[in-house]
Amino acid sequence: MVSADCIDHPVMPASRYEQLVQSVVDYAIYMLDPSGRVVSWNAGAERIKGYRAEEVIGRHFSLFFTPQDCADGRPDLLLKQALEHGVAQDEGWRMRKDGTQFWALAALDVIRDDSGQVIGLAKVTRDITDRRESALQLDAIRAQLFQAQKLEALGQLTGGLAHDFNNLLTIIITSAKLALGSQDSIRVQRMLEHILDAGQRGTELTQQLLTFARHRQLDVSLIAPAAVLASTRSLLEHALPREIVLQERLQPGLPSIEVDAGQLQMVLLNLLFNARDAIGERGTICIALDAVALNGEVDGLHGKFVRFEVLDDGAGIDPKVLLRIFEPFFTTKPFGKGTGLGLSQAYGFAKQSNGAITVDSTVGVGTCMRLYLPASEQDSGLQPHR
Repeated sequence: MVSADCIDHPVMPASRYEQLVQSVVDYAIYMLDPSGRVVSWNAGAERIKGYRAEEVIGRHFSLFFTPQDCADGRPDLLLKQALEHGVAQDEGWRMRKDGTQFWALAALDVIRDDSGQVIGLAKVTRDITDRRESALQLDAIRAQLFQAQKLEALGQLTGGLAHDFNNLLTIIITSAKLALGSQDSIRVQRMLEHILDAGQRGTELTQQLLTFARHRQLDVSLIAPAAVLASTRSLLEHALPREIVLQERLQPGLPSIEVDAGQLQMVLLNLLFNARDAIGERGTICIALDAVALNGEVDGLHGKFVRFEVLDDGAGIDPKVLLRIFEPFFTTKPFGKGTGLGLSQAYGFAKQSNGAITVDSTVGVGTCMRLYLPASEQDSGLQPHR
């Protein structure tokens, strides 16, 4: 048997290599001298940038950058990075000959001779404008769906909130009337305190709603899991039937997590609404929050995670349906009672946050949803995953 190392591999002649480069039309491939001036130009560069070879050879490659990038010194910075590190990569707007712009993904590699001296740089540029626009459109659609989920959640909260606001207004109006008709200064003072207390409670409730409902860009920050859970619970309590008991089980000393607090709150509300709907009028929902160490048993995840559990003693989920619950627009609820986006949004949030979401359910017994999010601290005592 002949070793592969002993086989002589043919070396492509320079003329054939030049033909190969010239035949590429989807990539702009050209050479620069060490000062950044163009010394070669392929057909792809002409197609993407609009210049013929004779129009650019000898000119500095900053010609292809936007005026703002040139003013910021971006071309010189990329050239310096390539010469110092052997390679530089960049993504941003570039200029065509006709003045139009395209979004480019570019790489700049140093070329050396046999003695190791820099003789030039190879520049490869790809037009990825369509890919960028598709990504932006996808982000916009996700934002719209997220906002739609918020509106649906607010709709579910409306009945309980209206009842609570009505109670607060009753306290304010009744206390004001009693104060107006009383000559007792001590009683008037007590009525005014009732009015102030009810007004402050109404202000806090309104602020919670505004914080939850406002439209905003993704805002990833370091947050305390228990604080988000407390805020979510304060909203949920207004949407639970009186006969549903809400329990909490929190492990002390939980590590922080780095996520978008608004999206996490939306996910938790979706899970809790599903638990409420599965129970009906009477039952128990338990929210558990702890820290665990994973070793690949959940979606192949390894490391330290904060686990959110939502357990209910409702009807449970049919095994045939269980496989589809994270699909977009899939819902077992009657028409008009749900969009089918809640669990798919929860799944997407978990994956984007480098976590996971799982479900265990038994018909007639109940359901347990578990959301795993990476812990940000290294010194918290974590329990092995169970």
